[in-house]
Amino acid sequence: MDTEPDFFETAGLGMQTSDVRQANLRAILTLVALNPGSSAADLSRKSTLAPQTVSLLVDDLERGGLLRQGEPLRGRRGQPARPYFINASGAYTIGVEIGWQHIEAVMVNIGGEVLTQYRRDYAYPDSRTIFTELGSITRQFVDRLPEAERPKLMALGIAAPTGIGRNVGLLDADPEVGRRWQNIDIVAEAEKVTGLRAFLYNDGNAACWAELGAFPALRPASFAYLLIGTFIGAGIVAESTLWEGPTGNSANIGSMLVTDRFGDQNFVHLLASIYALQQRLTGAGIEVPPTTPLFWPWSDWEPHVAEWIEDAAWALAKAVLNTAAVIEFRTAVIDGVMPPEIVDRLLVAVRENISRLPSLTFDMPQIVRGHLGGAAPSRGAAYLPIFKRFFSRDLNHMAG
Repeated sequence: MDTEPDFFETAGLGMQTSDVRQANLRAILTLVALNPGSSAADLSRKSTLAPQTVSLLVDDLERGGLLRQGEPLRGRRGQPARPYFINASGAYTIGVEIGWQHIEAVMVNIGGEVLTQYRRDYAYPDSRTIFTELGSITRQFVDRLPEAERPKLMALGIAAPTGIGRNVGLLDADPEVGRRWQNIDIVAEAEKVTGLRAFLYNDGNAACWAELGAFPALRPASFAYLLIGTFIGAGIVAESTLWEGPTGNSANIGSMLVTDRFGDQNFVHLLASIYALQQRLTGAGIEVPPTTPLFWPWSDWEPHVAEWIEDAAWALAKAVLNTAAVIEFRTAVIDGVMPPEIVDRLLVAVRENISRLPSLTFDMPQIVRGHLGGAAPSRGAAYLPIFKRFFSRDLNHMAG
């Protein structure tokens, strides 16, 4: 039987001197990222570290290629202060989403800038071609970096839905497709075809992390996130921490069981997703284009779209309130891989349904629209390795 450490056991672990220094380096790097152009004196004041300590940390970060100096800030007392900025070319990552009906990839630098991207739609993910394609994408991206910069490509982040092998049959894939996925180690296969260290994230968690970064300051410390795609990608930030759970697949709000408008039980995935709309349209004899929903002729499909929005909004409202009853948050972010006007209609309907539902001991959360749409999973997959490697002060991340 698997065993976990006692709840209080980790409280007995000491912090080595190297851990303290690592934490301080990451604190300074974070402050510069949030406050570009800060001087050493600014960083000392904001971090509460001594000026001499900050000076040593800044020197280390400059030597490591992660910080760069700007032109001196004149007009102040004493010697001109040097402003510091993140060195955007200090590190790069690739993020790829292996989605239910598309693959999307981006390459970003440590400053979060998207340098290049790729996308292809398909009927379902086929492991026989996905990894060959991933290797080809990676080589194309690497070729676009200056040769001297290529060693700074530090990782590949992969965002993928949990249970591809179990559920790909919903997309009319041959059962053999699912069996092949169940026998594949995604990380090992990705590392073999790309030559990069790979990290696997649940697609909803990756998208949630990207959404957190896209929020303007002041960012909420706790919120729920739902991305309406082929199925429902979801994530939760709780008390300033992305809640990934012991397996990295927690916050699977789409698998929550709710009752529909007629009182029948069903999963949020099967009521509020693009897949649910596809099923409705196919049942009405409408041929759905094999492209991203962003380019579908939505206006031609009324009233089917209106009925789907009504059913989806009811399911999403219940899911949000049920989640809020367990994990306190004041904000729920809902986004979708669909035209902005459809997302807006869905949000209006979710708000209306939430206002009709009872709450016992908590306030109704505010429903807001996301910032990234369908780009969120691949960007989150690219950003998470950078955050954990250079910015996070979680002891597990620093140890890695």
